[in-house]
Amino acid sequence: MSRKILLTSLVAALALTLTAADEKKTETKRSASGPLQPQMNPDFDKSEGTLGEKGEKQWSDTTVKAGVDGKPLQGKTVSVTGEIIDLSCYLQLGKHGEKHKACGSKCIAAGEPVGLVTKEGGIYMLIAEEHDPRRDGQTSFRKAAGDHFAQVMEVTGTETSVRGIHTIYVQGFVNK
Repeated sequence: MSRKILLTSLVAALALTLTAADEKKTETKRSASGPLQPQMNPDFDKSEGTLGEKGEKQWSDTTVKAGVDGKPLQGKTVSVTGEIIDLSCYLQLGKHGEKHKACGSKCIAAGEPVGLVTKEGGIYMLIAEEHDPRRDGQTSFRKAAGDHFAQVMEVTGTETSVRGIHTIYVQGFVNK
C-alpha cells in the first residue's frame, strides 16, 4: 500500500514538473515573437527621431553620489530603437500604437511608467538618468516621452538589467 502511495506521489510530482517546464517554454516563445497585439504595430523600420544623449560617462555625478558607497549598479551605454509605450497598458492589455495614443499619453502624463518595445518584442523601462534632478522633479524626460508616444524612436542611455527588468536611463533632460 505505501509503495502505491509513493509511486503515485512520484508520478504526480513528475507531471507537475513537466507541466511547469512546458508552461515556461510557452511563455518564452510568446515573449520572443515580437510586440503584443501585432495589429497595432508601427513601422519599426522607420525611426522618427532620437531621445537621449550619449554622455561622457555612463552615470552623471548626482547618480554616482547617490549610489551606495558612491557606486551605482553596473551599466552600459546603448542605443535601442523601438516604440515609446506606457508600460501599464502594454503589460496589462497589450495596447500600444497610434490607436492607443490618447490613452497612453494620459497614462504617461499621470505618472505611469514609460517604456520602449522593440521590433523583436524586447521591453525596456525608460527613466531620466540624472538622479537628484529626477527625484526633485527637475527633468523633462516624461514630457518628451509623452510627446513622442507611439512613435518609433532611437533611445540612447545607460542600460541596466536587474532580475529580468531591463531599464535604459536616458540623459539630457535636466531642466535648465
